Amino acid sequence: MEWLASLLDTLLATLRDVFPIAAVIFGFQLLILRRPIPNLRRTLFGFFYVLLGLSLFLQGLEQALFPLGRLMAEQLTHPEFLADETTGLLQATHWMDYYWVYIFALAIGFSTTVAEPSLIAVAIKANQVSGGAIGVWGLRIAVAIGVAVGISLGTWRIVTGYPLHYFIITGYIFVIFQTFYAPRIIVPLAYDSGGVTTSTVTVPLVAALGLGLAESVPGRSPLLDGFGLIAFASLCPIISVMAYAQISEYRSKRSARKKA
Repeated sequence: MEWLASLLDTLLATLRDVFPIAAVIFGFQLLILRRPIPNLRRTLFGFFYVLLGLSLFLQGLEQALFPLGRLMAEQLTHPEFLADETTGLLQATHWMDYYWVYIFALAIGFSTTVAEPSLIAVAIKANQVSGGAIGVWGLRIAVAIGVAVGISLGTWRIVTGYPLHYFIITGYIFVIFQTFYAPRIIVPLAYDSGGVTTSTVTVPLVAALGLGLAESVPGRSPLLDGFGLIAFASLCPIISVMAYAQISEYRSKRSARKKA
């Protein structure tokens, strides 16, 4: 019965969090616009589904995704896994000894981003608004590559212990310079792409991976080093999407020159 009690607590907490949103929407509709709520029954059912879905999702995070991400980080940094097969001695004395961590971060960042519902929605809308100029899969792959590289770079930062702000400041300086040379049509979408990646699927696993890695690597603090991976997951897609647009523009111009 523990899981049922936990689910009920989560449901009540979700109801408390969603209530202000419902109050604002219904309040504006009834008090400001002074119009009845269209399809009231359907709307109430929709809010019920939202409450139930969010509760189940949050419960799943606590019971599956967070423990899974932390477990993977602990296993990949465990002394038995890092020990030399011939001598049985721990040899993780250099950042290169944690290469499986970087590979796992690269793979999990790419796969979770491709499956991110918010990114799929943005990619479809961008394709529709641009008249097909922006490909759905092209945008999704470009963002996924950026997240994968960002998370892998973030895990390397945790292992090495370098200050987070050096990476973030350098990254945004690069973004500023890249903005001047990227096609104007892609710049706003690139900036939005950094936000849509940090959503329902990506954040739980990435946060759990960072905390688990910081707890497992000697000399690292979960509070100081465990957080920050999501910042990499938000920054690097901006760079990768603008780079994708710049490469596409270069190939188009090159093709046009060949035809001419």
